[in-house]
Amino acid sequence: MTLIRKTVAALSMTAMIVAQTPARAEMSDEQKQEFGAFIKQYLIENPEILIDVQKALQAKQEQAQVAAAQQAIEKDKNEIFASKADLVLGNPTGDVTVVEFFDYNCGYCRRALPDMTNILKEDKNVRFVLKELPILGPDSTAAHKVADAFRQIAPEKYGEFHLKLLGGKGRATAETATALAVSMGVSKEKIEETIKKFPNDKLVDQNIELAQNLGVSGTPSYVIGDEAVYGAVGKDSLEEKISNVRACGKATC
Repeated sequence: MTLIRKTVAALSMTAMIVAQTPARAEMSDEQKQEFGAFIKQYLIENPEILIDVQKALQAKQEQAQVAAAQQAIEKDKNEIFASKADLVLGNPTGDVTVVEFFDYNCGYCRRALPDMTNILKEDKNVRFVLKELPILGPDSTAAHKVADAFRQIAPEKYGEFHLKLLGGKGRATAETATALAVSMGVSKEKIEETIKKFPNDKLVDQNIELAQNLGVSGTPSYVIGDEAVYGAVGKDSLEEKISNVRACGKATC
């Protein structure tokens, strides 16, 4: 008997048992025991049904997540794609924008860095927006504060600073980020003064809220067109979605 036929048989048996139950009355203890024993035995004999149920549940949850992310993208598109506080790399007027949420201490973000840099080398019409999402502890928060201060002081060097800090070895901290800033011509005193005067707590809170609305729970995560993309999916996958946006206006045609 095929899985479909087995499932139909189980449903039919369930319906028959329910139909035999007195109207407007609860099942007796004996009926409950018989019903429970039948279901248990059926699942033991056909455990693959549980796998199909799990797959169906996962697909339903993923569909709900996609729908919720699309609503969030439409609602918060200005904050997602056009925040003045975000670093923009590539073509500032490119026909497709890729938004990446990142943390300077995210190992997957570091491994995904060549995906972005290679796409920008090969495609001169892509605009990359980088959103700070320090979710990996106090060191990440501190490093992001230094990065934001550097952005305010030397915006023309911010792209280079970002690539060096994210592409560096070891853990990003206030000390390592500040040392990098100093090596690029911005004094430690100026960094500390800017952090004190213009803390980026509000910016980080906004990005965390955006991420939550999009269903982002880790870094890196992306927004391309009308779709949130979770995890380090690789250059090929990102390029496919970029191509789809050009072809049909959506990340998945």
